[in-house]
Amino acid sequence: MTVSLPLVVVLGFFTWGSIKFLGVRPWIVVLIALFGFWLSHTFLAPAIESGTRTGVSVVNGSHD
Repeated sequence: MTVSLPLVVVLGFFTWGSIKFLGVRPWIVVLIALFGFWLSHTFLAPAIESGTRTGVSVVNGSHD
């Protein structure tokens, strides 16, 4: 059985778990999210997107 989840849903679960079980304060989560948002408007954005896509394809692997 194959389950397809968007990356943002997976990251949301990690965020919720971090706040709930690790005791990470919500303002730190908001600060990190804002940093990512502002970073996406810099010259590093294409490299981050390419690295994320490569990492996801490595994790998914080949199902031949």
